[in-house]
Amino acid sequence: MVGAILTTVVGTAALLIWVERRMLGLWQDRWGPNRVWFLGIGQVVADMIKIFTKDDWVPPFADRTVFVIAPAIAMATVLLAFAVVPVAPGIHVAADWNVGILFVLGMTSLAVYAVLLGGWSSNSKYALIGAVRAAAQSISYEVFMGLALVGVVIQAGSFGLADIVEAQRGGWNIVSYQHGIPQVLGFLLFMIAGLAETHRLPLDLPEAEHELTAGFHTEYSGMKFGMFFVGEYVAVILVSALLTTLYFGGWLGPTCGLTLFGWAFMPLLWFCLKTGAFILFFVLLRAAIPRPRYDQLMRFGWLVLLPLALLNTAVTGAVVLWRAG
Repeated sequence: MVGAILTTVVGTAALLIWVERRMLGLWQDRWGPNRVWFLGIGQVVADMIKIFTKDDWVPPFADRTVFVIAPAIAMATVLLAFAVVPVAPGIHVAADWNVGILFVLGMTSLAVYAVLLGGWSSNSKYALIGAVRAAAQSISYEVFMGLALVGVVIQAGSFGLADIVEAQRGGWNIVSYQHGIPQVLGFLLFMIAGLAETHRLPLDLPEAEHELTAGFHTEYSGMKFGMFFVGEYVAVILVSALLTTLYFGGWLGPTCGLTLFGWAFMPLLWFCLKTGAFILFFVLLRAAIPRPRYDQLMRFGWLVLLPLALLNTAVTGAVVLWRAG
């Protein structure tokens, strides 16, 4: 099961490169990849061959050991976070831990080391500036990312992701008054924080090609760059899966009684459909929203989003206590 799910995640991340190019072409009224194989899907295969065969060069002025470790940390932390994400009843990569949310937050926090070490070990000014930006952005947005989840934890009474899904049987957290108040504000805050954590447009200031050439991974090439690149797409899948699990009922949905070899596959189907919808939404954001300045991004996080996260936590806790009393 571990091998099957992780292979599916990494394979989906590779396919997502093609999906993003096609969707950007559609939404921006241009063709996108359309020459190699069916609808240009062979372009992704060509990119993978190029990454595998490209010279895996380490700059002579870099700290070799740290330079090599950094992309491995980026990939490993994101994949480890999938260990506690429930994709269907009884189906996890590792187990249904009762501290699932804390484990995910811990793994996303460790991901900061990847970009910081990668930029520092490159011994390049552009890479170092990108790494400092990434560290500051990640730390600031992780503060209210955790606070945004407190409302869901209070209403479910558990840190376990499967327990949070089961608590939504009477209504999804995004709209339900069953246990407290609808977590619309928490959802928006977590989505923005997740977007900042993945360094996706419009919050890709640590990479910022127009001013930092590529930011923290400027000096990387070959498979090391590929690990940073694919890790970003795996992170998009992770954030989309967490949004589905925490706010949109996870695998819960209408049941049609359909089975495959005696196993009900509708929960897995609903989970994949919801997660796929969020992935497409992240792609659409890249095509639709301009990039803010770095000072605007940090000011918005500390002066707007953090107070809103504290407000959501306080109001949710007060409503739950009032109902309990």
